[in-house]
Amino acid sequence: MNISFIINNKEVTVDVKDEYTPLLWVIRDHLNLKGTKFGCGKAACGACTLHIDGAEIRSCSYAVKFAAGKHITTIEGLGNEENPHPVQQAWIEEVVPQCGYCQSGFMMATAALLKENNNPSDDEIDDAILNICRCGTYYRMRKAIHRAAELSRDQKS
Repeated sequence: MNISFIINNKEVTVDVKDEYTPLLWVIRDHLNLKGTKFGCGKAACGACTLHIDGAEIRSCSYAVKFAAGKHITTIEGLGNEENPHPVQQAWIEEVVPQCGYCQSGFMMATAALLKENNNPSDDEIDDAILNICRCGTYYRMRKAIHRAAELSRDQKS
C-alpha cells in the first residue's frame, strides 16, 4: 500500500505492507530518519514525539495510514546546524542532554508548547511536557525551555 505525506518539507511516498504500522517505524526504517526514537511503544514516554500538521504526536502508536496527506516534522526538520530552532539552540546553551536518547522527543514537545504559549510558567511546563527522561535532566530542560521561550520571543520582535 502506498501512502504519501510531506515530511520535513519533502513530499514522500512509502510502500508499506500494513497500514497500521506505527509511523515511527516507517520514519526510521523506510525514510532512514533516526532522530525520532523508540522508547516504550505505548505512547507513554515521549521519545517518539514529532509534529503532524503542527500538533505534537507520539508516533509509536500512530498508524501510518493516518499520516496520508499530512505535514510531518521530525527533529531533523525542526532546524539545522546553521539555523537551529530556538529550542535546539537553548538545549545547546543549557547543555541539557546527559545520555541524549530522549532529547529529540523533549525538544519536539517543547516546540509544540512554545507555539501555543511563548512564556510558560514552571507549572505550565510540567503540565505540558509529559515525556520521561531516565537520566533525570528535568531541571536543565526546564531552564532550556525558558531560554527557548526567550529566544522565540526575540525572533518575533
